[in-house]
Amino acid sequence: MRRAARTLTVVCCLFFFLVVWLPVSAAMRIVVQRVKSASVRVDGQTISSVGPGIMALVGLHENDTEVDAEYCCKRLLGAKLWANDNGGQWRHGVKQKGFEVLCVSQFTLYGTLSKKKNQPDYKLAMKSVPAEALYNRFLELLRDTYSHDKIYDGQFGAMMDVDLVNDGPVTIVIDSEQPPNNEASNPT
Repeated sequence: MRRAARTLTVVCCLFFFLVVWLPVSAAMRIVVQRVKSASVRVDGQTISSVGPGIMALVGLHENDTEVDAEYCCKRLLGAKLWANDNGGQWRHGVKQKGFEVLCVSQFTLYGTLSKKKNQPDYKLAMKSVPAEALYNRFLELLRDTYSHDKIYDGQFGAMMDVDLVNDGPVTIVIDSEQPPNNEASNPT
């Protein structure tokens, strides 16, 4: 009886820890790379190319909404990844520089590996039909906020060959999940 009570206590404590203390990632995720140039090919044909600017791998979590897309749009276009004209590092964003943005949809950003077989599992990624709609909405937000002729993308759902020349390299990750210190309430 004591052993069962001890086991139940341990299980309850473990469950509490998992539910309360471990963060559950439910955020739109963008891997941003500052590039000198980048391009996307599908079936051997180049469908988009930029340079210099940003190449953004865009992953959508199954629970993402337009609010996440709006947040990530502001953060992506506001990210200060370049020096200003006086040489001050990290002072200008893509809009201030007049550079281009290449977005590539990438559901694999929400991939995990199974513990036993090391096989990828993408159950946290948004399903294809709603993901395509939200991804297209994200592109629309970028174009409306910046410029239609500065935003490019790959082909949703296609096998793509992505080429890029890193500038730096500079790579950052933007997650739409609001941090606990409320930093996200005022994206700059």
